Amino acid sequence: MSTAVWWIRRDLRLTDNQALAAAMRSADQVIPLFILDPFFARSPYVAEKRLAFLVGGLAELDAALRQRGSRLIVRQGEPTAVLTHLLAETNAHAIFAEADYSAYARRRDTAVAHTLPLHLTDGLVVHHPATLTKQDGTPYTVFTPFKKNWLAQSFRTRPLPAPTHIPTPPQLASLPLPILPIPATFPPGEAEAHRRLATFTQTSPHPLTLSPPHPISAYAAQRDQLAEPATSQLSPYLRFGMISARRAAWAAQDALAAAPDADAARGAETWLSQLIWREFYTAILYHFPHVARGSFRPAYDAIPWRNDPAEFAAWQAGQTGYPVVDAAMRQLTQTGWMPNRARMIVASFLVKDLLIDWRWGERFFMQQLVDGDPANNNGGWQWTAGTGTDAAPYFRIFNPVSQGQKFDPHGRYLRTWLPELAHLPDAYLHAPWLMPPLEQQRLGFVHGRDYPAPIVDHTQARARTLAAYHLGRRAMV
Repeated sequence: MSTAVWWIRRDLRLTDNQALAAAMRSADQVIPLFILDPFFARSPYVAEKRLAFLVGGLAELDAALRQRGSRLIVRQGEPTAVLTHLLAETNAHAIFAEADYSAYARRRDTAVAHTLPLHLTDGLVVHHPATLTKQDGTPYTVFTPFKKNWLAQSFRTRPLPAPTHIPTPPQLASLPLPILPIPATFPPGEAEAHRRLATFTQTSPHPLTLSPPHPISAYAAQRDQLAEPATSQLSPYLRFGMISARRAAWAAQDALAAAPDADAARGAETWLSQLIWREFYTAILYHFPHVARGSFRPAYDAIPWRNDPAEFAAWQAGQTGYPVVDAAMRQLTQTGWMPNRARMIVASFLVKDLLIDWRWGERFFMQQLVDGDPANNNGGWQWTAGTGTDAAPYFRIFNPVSQGQKFDPHGRYLRTWLPELAHLPDAYLHAPWLMPPLEQQRLGFVHGRDYPAPIVDHTQARARTLAAYHLGRRAMV
């Protein structure tokens, strides 16, 4: 019988898996293979919560495979060596995998393809980065025209159904998966990903089944409200391909077509735009791999950062004295996730209030985030720092007090993650240093003792950062 290898990397799913489908078309038997690559174990960007989510997803995939007469084969080692040994062991004639676009993934796949029959398929994104270019063949560096071209492309086919049976050779040796604590916020696996997508894209909420309570129809209006469960929280599942990008995009377009009013349509359009942002940053990393090491605009690497280790540690620990920053950072370190608005707030504070190199924050995020994705994380940090493509202007500096007041007006988010401030009145919650001493005494709260004083004055920091960016810009000339 002919045999092919389905090499699983960031596609932990059976539904709409183009690599799996190609393997099954080419052979009588398919070997679902996951390689424990030592490169990732050595990486300074590894996150324990993300690793646990991945391992949990592999266990769920193995269970789904066993229901179809197959099972997950786990091996460990350098990919070319592992695959070479497996092909010799099984007489497999081909390897099928979903293309990935990070610098390491492309080096790895080039090395494997040099000696082995590796066939790469689409699936990580809806449209391969090489297919979305300007008329002259150059890549986009501005989001709006990229999005216009993206929307103009056909999805070609609807998502593929999961196979009902996957023949796999018996008696193949496999390593056990490590046992790691699963992040409580994100139960891993394809079934959970599809449940979340179905729940989020409902246009007619049912009170007994809807969770979260704000579906895609309210996404545009609610997504920045920090205390509202208004986002899909699908990013970890997209990160590891527990649901395909194409499946998510189809769901967004179906929700748009079924939208009962303009607000609901705007919600679906806004969520689809976020999916396209994900593909835009993937394309940037693909076409401009230097962004993984420095600024998209290299001249911005001349900014004279302060890089104070003590202030960086306070930011990491959620002890900056700015409640919205601290609440978001504690959510990150405790759960491995935070909403996008919170990511922008804490990134702006690190880069433009503390004047710490955005790459310090980018690395820390990757060490914490369950959904940490090299392209999206890098793109988000460079957008906030003003160093990237289509970035926020360098002079856009979020005020951490007004951001908290605007996006958590009743303080529910702050009180969840900062219990030491839970009993403060709304009037002082976002700026507790303004609370009069008599009011502090009445509440049994001492600012600076029960909660830290701000480690920086925002007004002074803003002026300092503008001066530093001006110096960096002058150095470009």
